[in-house]
Amino acid sequence: MNNAIFNLERPENEHTLNYAPGCRERKMLNEELDRMSSEILDIPLLIGGKEVRTGKTGRVIMPHDHQHVLANFHMAGEKEVQMAIEAALKAHKEWESVSWVERVSISLKAAELISTKYRQLINAATMLGQGKSVFQAEIDSSCESIDFLKFNAYFTTEIYKEQPHSQKGIINRIEYRPLEGFVFTVTPFNFTAIASNLNMAPVVMGNTTVWKPSSTSILSNYILMKIFREAGLPDGVINFIPGSGSLIGKAALGHRSLAGIHFTGSTGVFNGIWKSVADNMSGYRSYPRIVGETGGKDFIFVHPSSDPQEVAVAIVRGAFEYQGQKCSAASRSYIPASLWPDIKTRIGEMLSTVTVGDVREFSHFMNAVIDEASFDNIMGYIEYAKKSDDAEIVYGGTGDKSKGYFVQPTVIRTKNPHFKSMEEEIFGPVMTVYVYSDNNFEDTLRICDQTSLYALTGSVFSKDREALNTACRILRYAAGNFYFNDKPSGAVVGQQPFGGARGSGTNDKSGSHLNLLRWTSPRTIKETLIPPTEFTYPYMKADKCH
Repeated sequence: MNNAIFNLERPENEHTLNYAPGCRERKMLNEELDRMSSEILDIPLLIGGKEVRTGKTGRVIMPHDHQHVLANFHMAGEKEVQMAIEAALKAHKEWESVSWVERVSISLKAAELISTKYRQLINAATMLGQGKSVFQAEIDSSCESIDFLKFNAYFTTEIYKEQPHSQKGIINRIEYRPLEGFVFTVTPFNFTAIASNLNMAPVVMGNTTVWKPSSTSILSNYILMKIFREAGLPDGVINFIPGSGSLIGKAALGHRSLAGIHFTGSTGVFNGIWKSVADNMSGYRSYPRIVGETGGKDFIFVHPSSDPQEVAVAIVRGAFEYQGQKCSAASRSYIPASLWPDIKTRIGEMLSTVTVGDVREFSHFMNAVIDEASFDNIMGYIEYAKKSDDAEIVYGGTGDKSKGYFVQPTVIRTKNPHFKSMEEEIFGPVMTVYVYSDNNFEDTLRICDQTSLYALTGSVFSKDREALNTACRILRYAAGNFYFNDKPSGAVVGQQPFGGARGSGTNDKSGSHLNLLRWTSPRTIKETLIPPTEFTYPYMKADKCH
């Protein structure tokens, strides 16, 4: 028996490697990219620790070369979904009783495996399968995945330390139980780290999961699953079942033992999940925890006191890194008329040097969007703007999907602050600019607040502190992550807990202890050391004063 009181120090964030020419990590990554590009992997389901092949398969392709197949993956049917749920429930019986020290040790080992042994493997898979540049892959699939695993281990210790006060004759304590049942995790294509965290956050708190990964991130997600197992995760604690979202969702959401949902994806899909849970409420053993991070229509708001160069860099980076395929990507800007000509010129100068192409050519700032449906959707918004009297294409506006799904970085200027591309999430490299009169700062802030159904991220640029304070007040509920003089993306685990409200989700702040608390069902335990032996109270006795 281990009677030690175990304590973890607050970790440091993982250091990003720079992959400069001639360095060791660049050489190792290129070798992994070449190896992975030269083979076709067969990816099974992983249920209860066993590989399951259904024979019904889908393809993993390179977004920048959509004829190149990286892997074939097996897809779950209704039978496999039920198997996964049963495996999760079976594993729950033992996993909930495993010491939290052992659980966090597995999380820390997984972090170490990614940091050292598998860093270039997970980066290469994310680059080739999800179209990320080397830098975007490094900060996502390596650094952020590691940070989530390390910080969640630390946050777990901090949560368990939080205990109630005891008084003379009484001992009070709180037991942080896992949820009763399984957690259904639905993960997106755009962040490998999110796929890791949506599973491992509930798992480190003693839960077990049924994992439906995005079909366009299967390669990196399968590698994550293998890393978790190598780190010592017991069979059945996470069950990996690619396949149809509607089929898997129907079976999971209709099960009596659904205890929680950890979701990142579109607002529409999340709304559908919430409705299904409501429709099935009478059949559940307990109320499922619903945690979701969904869409965004993230803004950059510029005050007349701002530095044009700083704003231009924030727009180019915020809107066009990873092709704008981040829920936090900047997609609408409000720029004062006095600064617009200068900012416009500076954006144009930067975009004239931006190239779009193969992720294996590190000189490219941008790569391909994830798939044909995304390409067609993005180009639809661009064509709409071209035909509108309320908008003009300032830069870009073209795309080519003959070899890969390439969209050029596009800047639209609109005369209408409620123009379609100012309000709707596009999830691509498109920035729409509304130019406002300098003396309409506060009125335009209110327009910004009321324009979109989303409230995920936003930033304000100003050299005037009072203007920053005014923007912070008026935009109080417009963004869950708010930035002064920076692009509205790039939240770091342990530094800027992430999440938004309104149509952007439940704002449960991944990257902090707040998210982990959602995966517990606390039990308060009171122990009375000397129980009373009489039922009467002193006030009931006769008054001898009269």
